[in-house]
Amino acid sequence: MDQKRLFAAIALSIGILLLFDVWNRTNQPPTPPPAQRTTQADVPVPVPAPAAGTPGVAPTAAPPRTEASTAPDRAPAARIQVSNPRVAGSINLRGARLDDLVFTTYRETLAPNSPQVRLFAPRDGANPYFAQWGWTAADGRTRVPDGDTDWTATGGPLAPSQPVTLSWDNGQGQVFEIVLALDDQYMITADQRVRNSGTEAISVLPWVRIRREHTPQLAGFFILHEGFTGVLGGRLREVTYSDAKSEGARRAGTALDQETTGGWAGITDKYWLAAVMPAAPDQTLRASYRAVNEGGGTAGDRWQVDMAPPAPVSVAPGATGSLPTRLFAGAKEVHLLDGYMDRLTITDFDKAIDFGWFYFLVKPFFLALDWLFRMTGNFGVAILIFTVLIKAAFFPLANKAYKSMARMKVLAPKMTEVRERYKDDPQKAQAEMMALYRSEKVNPASGCLPILIQIPVFFALYKALFVTIEMRHQPFFGWIHDLSAPDPTNLFNLFGLLPFQPEQWSTFLHMPAWAVIMGVTMWVQQKLNPQPPDPIQAKIFAWMPIIFTFMLASFPAGLIIYWAWNNTLSVAQQYYIMRHDRAAAKAAKKK
Repeated sequence: MDQKRLFAAIALSIGILLLFDVWNRTNQPPTPPPAQRTTQADVPVPVPAPAAGTPGVAPTAAPPRTEASTAPDRAPAARIQVSNPRVAGSINLRGARLDDLVFTTYRETLAPNSPQVRLFAPRDGANPYFAQWGWTAADGRTRVPDGDTDWTATGGPLAPSQPVTLSWDNGQGQVFEIVLALDDQYMITADQRVRNSGTEAISVLPWVRIRREHTPQLAGFFILHEGFTGVLGGRLREVTYSDAKSEGARRAGTALDQETTGGWAGITDKYWLAAVMPAAPDQTLRASYRAVNEGGGTAGDRWQVDMAPPAPVSVAPGATGSLPTRLFAGAKEVHLLDGYMDRLTITDFDKAIDFGWFYFLVKPFFLALDWLFRMTGNFGVAILIFTVLIKAAFFPLANKAYKSMARMKVLAPKMTEVRERYKDDPQKAQAEMMALYRSEKVNPASGCLPILIQIPVFFALYKALFVTIEMRHQPFFGWIHDLSAPDPTNLFNLFGLLPFQPEQWSTFLHMPAWAVIMGVTMWVQQKLNPQPPDPIQAKIFAWMPIIFTFMLASFPAGLIIYWAWNNTLSVAQQYYIMRHDRAAAKAAKKK
């Protein structure tokens, strides 16, 4: 195996992926404004076909409607407050919607007066996003609450150890109730009940849904999933907005529909998640991802996740039918999700964080980084220490690779001579090269295996730093106040000395100080490596530090610092090996 060709292939592959990522971010269309509306036709929660022998159950029913009332003389909707140490907001009693929720421990920016991060917002706002509980009349005759129903609240505000009961009497002998309980983090437990005091059995379908009536601004990184996510039937089911839209167009709005025992389903952003799930791990519900367009154009795109029983609930006279579920609306903190996963037996709830294919590496890497952060108090220092530990773990393998490269560098003149001598006879040149390797006791492939083993390790660390919220707004030293954001300095305005910001013109003109440091370390490392005898490969390698520096310049500062520090350690290790080999060679000559 030609080691240099392998390295070139790896470098070019990474370069193509990074270039695609940069193009994707710079060419992403802006988030469309929300559609103006006076009424809203909702995505239906279909009623399943009735079970055999179920009396009075119609196969279809009217979809739930949650449009705001257009009656001019109607009083404003009442609200009940929601509060705990992590969240604040309110529930709209018209329609039983949780459509106002902010995270009190997270802010949009580092500024002390920056707005708190908002997850849910009302329908009459700029970015409607909410959770809702409701029923569909499966028998076609029972009057059920809808989006215009004004509920009566008992208790409040909704807080830990302070449940709230919403109730509504349909005037036909049935009372609908939603009993809500909030913990001290981000989980709401809801018990939807219907008490039937009428003279006939009724058949209704209780449901819970999360609905987003706008398309959010996406981070746009190919290694990050944003959109629908969940663990259904024991499998992680991720669907992007674009895929859901195309699949929904083919299947009348349903991008995915699956029955699941336990599990969960929701809509995820990079750091935030809204998800619904059964209240018990042995409870079976039917989950759906839905994408429809209302009003035309991208502004009319609507996204919905819902859960409902696989069959309508039949409630006899004097009986009560119920559906207990949970709603998570919060930050995707690793230890928090792990805690819920263990205490509430929520299958693979930690996979709400996009750890990806290298889950078995990415999560342990994060846990190690987080432990180091708790020990040092600085996430940047934790990254530096962890990189040293990784380098130490791979020291024997890396030594083999660097020793091979050092010997190849010594042989480079002889290899060039052989190529020139037999440039018209490639087969003869290859035979002479193999003879040269044997005589000098050099295996050109000896450095390949260590490099190939380290590639997934480095990618896993990159992923751990990128997708976890714990690094968000964490400072390093000097001018780095947020390791999850790009380095704010710029070479093209002399790091702030000139009064303009080049990155306003193009992302390619953002060249921060840490990216320059990273590029220099890449260049030094390249100079220590043997130069490829092929002039084309040599030119490619000569440009790689510059290309990578520009492509990675706008990446989060934590990743750039990691890469620069890793390069520095590699340079030190490689320099030590080369110096040791030269000393050994001199000692051998003296003998």
